[in-house]
Amino acid sequence: MTIFAPVIAPYNPYQIHNSILASPSSQFLFGTDRLGRDLLSRMIYGSRVSIEVGLIAVGISTVIGVFLGGIAGLKGGIIDAVIMRIVDAFLAFPVFFLILAVISYVGPGITNVMIIIGLTSWMGVARMVRAEVMRLKKAEFVLASRLAGQTDLKILLHHLIPNSLAPVIVNATLGIGAAILTESALSFLGIGVQPPIASWGSILSEGKDYISIAWWLTLFPGLAILITVLSFTIIGDYLQKITGNNQLNRS
Repeated sequence: MTIFAPVIAPYNPYQIHNSILASPSSQFLFGTDRLGRDLLSRMIYGSRVSIEVGLIAVGISTVIGVFLGGIAGLKGGIIDAVIMRIVDAFLAFPVFFLILAVISYVGPGITNVMIIIGLTSWMGVARMVRAEVMRLKKAEFVLASRLAGQTDLKILLHHLIPNSLAPVIVNATLGIGAAILTESALSFLGIGVQPPIASWGSILSEGKDYISIAWWLTLFPGLAILITVLSFTIIGDYLQKITGNNQLNRS
């Protein structure tokens, strides 16, 4: 749906029709908003924003978490202690309120939302990768690499991180749903994606003032968020079971 939005959407998401707050019908399957724009078209294009935010934010957090967690687990000592104290400092703040504070300073917008969510959600990945690297660095193939003269950076990039990616992929899948939910909450509060760009959260925010007379403005985007986040959660749980069974089989 996100890829083929221009083909699937029945109307331009910014096109204004004469029917204002029209209920769902054969012409407008999901009804129209307060300006007469087709809600279905705006939701289809809004899925692009929500999915993009989820993927890019999780990508940023995964890269940061894998790198810092790998360095901490491989080096140990003072470097490990410093990185873990930074992780503890970030975890000491409620993440959503930390995001609110940063966005209020740098300003709203889709780019800022993606970057800030990514920069404030890497801590769990770092701790996970650190634990995996600390376990793997004593393995025979790592010792063999050291005897072959490979540097710590090569060992980390070629051996430790690739063998630590299974739980990271599971966490990333779950993180996409969480990032979509965070973006929707920020847009609902008016400090995320800004009009006229459509996202599921911004559509919810626009519809909250008309919930008593235009129920479709909150029901359909709410269901879209629910189904998408639930789907990513189910996929993550399934991948977690697969990786857990594989680890049991290897042991």
